[in-house]
Amino acid sequence: MTAPDGRRQRRDRNRDAVVQAVLDLIREGDLEPGADAVAARAGLSARSVFRYFDDLDDLCRAAIDRQLQTVYPFLHTDVDVGADGPLAERIDAVVRQRTRLFEAMGNVGVVARLRAPFQPLVAEQLTAARRMLRERMRSTLAPELALLDPAAADTLLAAADVMCSFESFMLLRGDHGRSAEEATTVLAGGVRALLAASGVHA
Repeated sequence: MTAPDGRRQRRDRNRDAVVQAVLDLIREGDLEPGADAVAARAGLSARSVFRYFDDLDDLCRAAIDRQLQTVYPFLHTDVDVGADGPLAERIDAVVRQRTRLFEAMGNVGVVARLRAPFQPLVAEQLTAARRMLRERMRSTLAPELALLDPAAADTLLAAADVMCSFESFMLLRGDHGRSAEEATTVLAGGVRALLAASGVHA
């Protein structure tokens, strides 16, 4: 009885090592790690990688899922400031929640977006995360949105949501060379500017 259990434990360990190897390589900048590189990092043979996964797509999907599970606490953490708190503080809190999530995802978030059009499960995970973040933005800005007519409120929410997207954050971190803290400041300032343009001042 112990031998099958030992094999299962070894299989689980090796599978975890392969997934971790993919995540490490992606974080280091290899957005499409090959089987040889993954195997070398995991300390296994390239052939053995596919004992645990159907193909590289299956492996990358497992790695993305692992990373999403790791960062889910950021999605489910409520914004510290209540709906009746000062607007500037509410904006800073909801933007900081996002940027902490995006920084934790890093290059894995980039790979998830590249693969989403071809992997429905990844697409579904991204859609669910985006929906949750959008609703968090809506609830954070609810008092101000209620002052606007429905069309204007919908436009403002959409603009704030897109402005504070993963893509915007990564553009600031990469092309603009901003630190995570600087990017957070830029995005929060952008949301305040959108509200000011709608007649609401933080």
